[in-house]
Amino acid sequence: MSHLSIIPEQASTLAPHVDQLYWFIIGVTAFFGILTSVLVVYFAVKYRTNDPLAIGAPITGSIPLELAWSIIPFLISVVIFGWAAQVFFDIYRPPDQTLEIYATGKRWMWKFQHLDGKAEINELHVPVGQAVKVTFTSEDVLHSLYFPAFRTKADAIPGRYSSVWFEATKVGDFHIFCAEYCGTRHSGMIGTVHVQEPADYQAWLSGGGGGGTLAQRGERLFSELAPR
Repeated sequence: MSHLSIIPEQASTLAPHVDQLYWFIIGVTAFFGILTSVLVVYFAVKYRTNDPLAIGAPITGSIPLELAWSIIPFLISVVIFGWAAQVFFDIYRPPDQTLEIYATGKRWMWKFQHLDGKAEINELHVPVGQAVKVTFTSEDVLHSLYFPAFRTKADAIPGRYSSVWFEATKVGDFHIFCAEYCGTRHSGMIGTVHVQEPADYQAWLSGGGGGGTLAQRGERLFSELAPR
């Protein structure tokens, strides 16, 4: 994982689309913010006066100018709305064929369950280049399952199932965070996504990896979270 970028690295098919929209909105906002600030300073300096009785010249309307500052922002807003709607639908409409994984948020851990019976705590193994759908809920309070490098996040709500999907494009380890304050150990509710080559992922599913049994990983997690 890169430590030099101001944003998390892009590691999914969704990430570039989300970042492009983000930077476009930042660019438009910065352009008009800077333009407005410069014009305010420019006119304040140009038309400054020490005469308290000075009266400015009469102001007459300009139809072309008024149309321009009405139509241009409207068109920019339409572009942002259409672009954001497309990104939204891409994020919330997974492909037809996905690898199904189930998860549960609980203070203060994430429990992931693969369909073949393999279970993990605060770790998630997935293959690169395959769409993965994670369906999840919460056992206690409101949590939020967040994969920064994949640019996908959704709330884990008690009594309700939510889902996110992503297709990893890079092999490596990536963060999992709870993005909703859930209690005193909220900051420790983190995990890691291990993105593997398909062959390595199949070997892991078959028992060739994983860092011990579920009971052993649970024991380590209990030791980490136990009050000292």
